[in-house]
Amino acid sequence: CKNVHRYARDGFTSVIHGKHYHEETKATASQALTHPGGHFVCVKDRPEAELVCSFIRGQLTAAALLQKLPEAVSPGFDPERDLSKIGLANQTTMLMTESLEIQELLRAAMRERWGETELDARFRAFDTICSATQDPQDAVLKMLGEGGLDVIVVIGGYNSSNTQALTRICAERLPTFHISSADRIDGATIRHRPVGAGHDETESTGWLKDGP
Repeated sequence: CKNVHRYARDGFTSVIHGKHYHEETKATASQALTHPGGHFVCVKDRPEAELVCSFIRGQLTAAALLQKLPEAVSPGFDPERDLSKIGLANQTTMLMTESLEIQELLRAAMRERWGETELDARFRAFDTICSATQDPQDAVLKMLGEGGLDVIVVIGGYNSSNTQALTRICAERLPTFHISSADRIDGATIRHRPVGAGHDETESTGWLKDGP
């Protein structure tokens, strides 16, 4: 939030890596409106960030960009005016690695559009990532990298974006079960929330017997 407030104060539009409907993102975005002329655009993932980059490079019209991100921009958002000076911020529960990738995509697009000499005057990057988000993700990636695992159980609230992020990381590599608490396990049966299933649980049996 501090970065977004600072961007708005200095005349930069905030590009926020986050889900525009998420409460934390809404709170972060609101800081952009604390100064006259402050604006923001939210991008939830790399493909949406690439839309912004396409506009910056002149490959996508302002109307087309607004059509693709209708609910993710501040009131009165004008891409021609508001994407000439940008600063990146992030919803702390998003994947750190993706935030850094988006940062570099935007930096490259601004460099291509305005040139190296203008870059510092037109592009700012965030300088902090929440350690409560980064540390568990780093630990999980290290654990996966060391190998030797057959299955992963992630324990945490179904409404926790941090826990959902850890589950996504693990599910890309191994059978992964996201449970809200220990009582979801009953011997050979586990009640868990599949990736992307909202708050809906499903029941799996034999989850420790399949495979090695």
